[in-house]
This record gives sequence, structure tokens and C-alpha cells, in this order.
Amino acid sequence: MRIGLDVMGGDHAPQAIVEGAVTSVEFLSEDDELVLVGEQALVEDGVLQIKAAGGNASSIITTQVIGMDESPAKAVRGKPDSSIVVLARAASKKADRRLDVILSAGNTGAKVAAAQMFMKRLPNVHRPGIAVTLPTFSGPVIIIDVGANIEPKPSHLAQYGIMGDVYARKIHGIEKPRIGLMNVGGEEAKGTADMKRARDMLRDAEGVDFIGYVEGRGVFDGEADVVITDGVVGNVMVKLAEGLAMGIFKAIAQEISQVDASLAAQFNPIIKRIYSRHDYHDYGGAPLLGVNGVCLICHGSSQARTIANGIRAAREFVQSGVNDAIVEQLGAMEEVSV
Repeated sequence: MRIGLDVMGGDHAPQAIVEGAVTSVEFLSEDDELVLVGEQALVEDGVLQIKAAGGNASSIITTQVIGMDESPAKAVRGKPDSSIVVLARAASKKADRRLDVILSAGNTGAKVAAAQMFMKRLPNVHRPGIAVTLPTFSGPVIIIDVGANIEPKPSHLAQYGIMGDVYARKIHGIEKPRIGLMNVGGEEAKGTADMKRARDMLRDAEGVDFIGYVEGRGVFDGEADVVITDGVVGNVMVKLAEGLAMGIFKAIAQEISQVDASLAAQFNPIIKRIYSRHDYHDYGGAPLLGVNGVCLICHGSSQARTIANGIRAAREFVQSGVNDAIVEQLGAMEEVSV
């Protein structure tokens, strides 16, 4: 398996990306190859480090970088030799020595645009969506979409339900995932016309355990395994959850330390263990479901362990046959709708 890494993308690039690649060697087989994409000096140094750790590695040299604040569509068109664009092009079905997987912690919009432009969509997929696994006290919950599609049509939301169902079964081992549609309330009368249309389509989808509408608090109460929403709501929800969780843990630790230093010494390890079980870095990255290939979108603040876990997750994605199952399920859905 050839795994492409964007060395230039992310708040802690290139160091965190290279360190993560080196760490990931323990997850890889002798047939796997890490392909570092970016500026010559950086990727060549990274290749040497990976080989020193016992891994297989090569490089693709690029001369441009898409910044985190650049307009996605404009940047993809205007910077054809950027690491994000070159990665997506190398993952297309037409590429020579094609990459089986690509990962980047760079500009999310640019990654989505480049993937759709060069990798294209799977058969029957209308719009790809980013699927984030959100750790909660009730277990992992998959949120789709979190930024790829900010104005989804009802059919897009319905397809996210199908793709989320496949992802939950194949990757998380959930035998019968409960699929919920994010809304302002659980009552049937609530929501827009498009929301109600998506609800009806999900309700009619064969083999999907659609439980109806889910409110925001229901996500953390464990009401659903997969929650469907538009890219704006999903993105805000995930980032709000990350910030709130971090703030709560910091506040608890601070309060304990102010009461009694010896008490803090006893409780801090417990707090750290709880936090580690709800740390997004352990999931590595979020797949862009629906593209014809495997594109993992890593958090902009990815650390070395995030990247290493992302590489591990990407291999699991390929081996699980998620894309083939998505094509099959959506094909059946299309036949019923016709």
C-alpha cells in the first residue's frame, strides 16, 4: 500500500508530520510505502528518518504551499504544484504509481476541492462528506458532514446516512448503527422542508436503522451512533465539543490544585486517563466519504501521534472495503428511488 503524506500542511508541520510518519512504521508491513509530498529538503530528510526507523519511503517534490487561510477553489486552481493538489492528483485512478491513501492536515476546503476535482466521486455518490468520530461518554459517535458540504440537498443528507451506516459497521464494528438526523427538536413537525424530505428518504432506506431526529444534547447522551447534519452545524458542533471538553478538564484540574496540592497529585492522573479516552488525536483523521479513493483529513492542530494514528486508520479503511460497500448500498438506494 502506498500512503501519501502532505508534509507542508498543519499548524505543526513539517516536524509533526515527519515524526508521525516515523512513529507509524510500527503499524506498517514490509509492503507498505510512505510517500512524503512537499519541499525537497523537508521530504528528503523525512525519507531518511523513516528508512532509519525500518520503514519504506519515497518522496514527491512540490514547489507550492496552500495556506490555511486561502480560498480553497482559487488556491487549488492557482497552485497546481502545491502538496495538496499533487497528493490528490497522485491518488486519482489515472495516476502512474498511484497512491492508495492520502493524508493532510492542511487547508480543509482545499483538500475537499482537490479530492473531488482529481479523485472524483464513487458511483452514485452525489456529494462527499467528512465523517468525524466524536468521542463521548456514551462511546464514539460519527458526525457527517463537518465541513465539506455547507448547503446539502435532502438527497445528500440521506446518502450521508447510508455512508455513515457503512462506516460505523466496517470501521467501528457496530452491528446495527442507529442513524439520527440533527434537528432543532425531536418532534416530527419541526425542521425545514428539506429536513423533512431527508427524514423521509432515510426512513425509506432499506437496511438502515433510522431513529428520526436528534437534538444536540442527544449526541452526547448516546441516542445515535451516526448523526447526519450539514457542514456548518457539524463543524461548529465538533469544534465546540473539543473546546468545551478541554475547558472542563482544565477547570477541574485547577479547582483541585487550589484546594489541596496533595489532592491534586492524586486526582491529576485520573483526569488525564479520562481525557485520554476522549481525545480526538487517537482517531487520527476523518475520511472524506464518497470520493473514489481514500482521503483522510487530519485536524489542523495534528500532533505526531495524530498523524501516526491517521496512517493506521487509513490502512484499516482500505482493508475494510468501506468504499465497495458504499457503492453497493447507494446503488440499491438509487434503484429503489427510480
